[in-house]
Amino acid sequence: MIDSRNLKKRDLYLQKLIAFQDTEQVKVVTGIRRCGKSSLLKLMAAHLRKAGISDDHIVEMNFESYDFKDMTVDSFYNYVKKHMLSDKRMYLFFDEIQRVSKWEDAINSFRVDFNCDIYVTGSNAYMLSSEYSTYLSGRCVEIRMLPLSFSEFLYFHDFEVVESESAFGGIHKQVRDKNGAVYDLKEAFEAYMRFGGMPGIAEVGLNQEKALMLLEGIYSTVVMRDILERENRRGGKRITDSILLNKIVMFLADNIGSNISVSSIGNVLANEGLLETGKREAPSAHTVSLYVNALTEAYFFYEIKRFDIKGKEYLRTLGKYYIVDMGLRNYLLGFRDRDSGHALENVVYFELLRRGYDVSIGKIDNMEIDFIATNADEKVYIQVTESMTSEDVRRRELAPLRKIGDNYEKIVLSLNTGLDNSYDGIKSVGVIDWLLGWS
Repeated sequence: MIDSRNLKKRDLYLQKLIAFQDTEQVKVVTGIRRCGKSSLLKLMAAHLRKAGISDDHIVEMNFESYDFKDMTVDSFYNYVKKHMLSDKRMYLFFDEIQRVSKWEDAINSFRVDFNCDIYVTGSNAYMLSSEYSTYLSGRCVEIRMLPLSFSEFLYFHDFEVVESESAFGGIHKQVRDKNGAVYDLKEAFEAYMRFGGMPGIAEVGLNQEKALMLLEGIYSTVVMRDILERENRRGGKRITDSILLNKIVMFLADNIGSNISVSSIGNVLANEGLLETGKREAPSAHTVSLYVNALTEAYFFYEIKRFDIKGKEYLRTLGKYYIVDMGLRNYLLGFRDRDSGHALENVVYFELLRRGYDVSIGKIDNMEIDFIATNADEKVYIQVTESMTSEDVRRRELAPLRKIGDNYEKIVLSLNTGLDNSYDGIKSVGVIDWLLGWS
């Protein structure tokens, strides 16, 4: 049982729930396992209590609890009905509801029969937004949760950013822990890149051995149990080869930020001897596509499409994949620096999603722009690189941005910006500052 008094805030997501409070839609919280969905429901219930809603107007059920393990859809409905107060607005919170067969029938009945506001989470094993939409006839709103941002990472680990005047003018930024020890801000960012943003890491501390054990548990649950069980439960039995699934995970994790054709993955695995002896024949493109789709549906990987800026159309070929958490990638592949540029891209991509942007890769002639980020109000073109101090790197990163003829904002994010903060109107911004909202 999660005690809401000890919960760390996740205001980005809590405010989204609050915005839809007392609306007709069922509020559906999705995201990879252990990213904080259950805690978010507790935070929302605590918000209601603070606003004056009494306990008897709130029904909370976590279907991973032994109390509810044998519930059928009928006993589920009757349990909730028994707790309803006539002519009172009720608030219903259902965590891991997929464990109840035909749960969707009960949810629809609650909407029709009672004066209630409904909040739901579910394991990605069985419950995805497309399935919710089918079950609930479009009467739902999805809140997608991600692991911790860098700012949330600092907060969860009790770090506070402090500023001081440097000896050379300007501001020097550091972080201070709860014991008063002070560290360089870049050192804290390196810890974020190493351990990732799963909230549970804060409970075990920044201890590599303990963190890897926690990440192993998440991986085995999400990939090796949830995905396989989900397919069996749906009756499709499409994802049956756990070895192939694991190899595809490793391949995608090793190639984040690279242009990938799903149809070629099986051939690469076979040609490089990454499939078991006796299974060296490449799986069909259709089979690989099913496995990759299962991983994206479980929010383990996110696919990003390419957009032709001149042709103003999305391209079907050579998208990219990013992994939902850098800690999980480090668990899978080990800690290394050789592709730190792509790792930096990975972090920027998910921060853009947190900020509500739709994100695509930009193509202009034969050049590529890392991200085109758009929302209802703006469009931003973004390049990501480790350093802007080299003339060759500057030329490479700025060239595609200079080709774009419109007047939308153009930014290069890097760990080392050099001395210039703009190039012909193209901003050069430190990625750590940008992640913390200081740019």
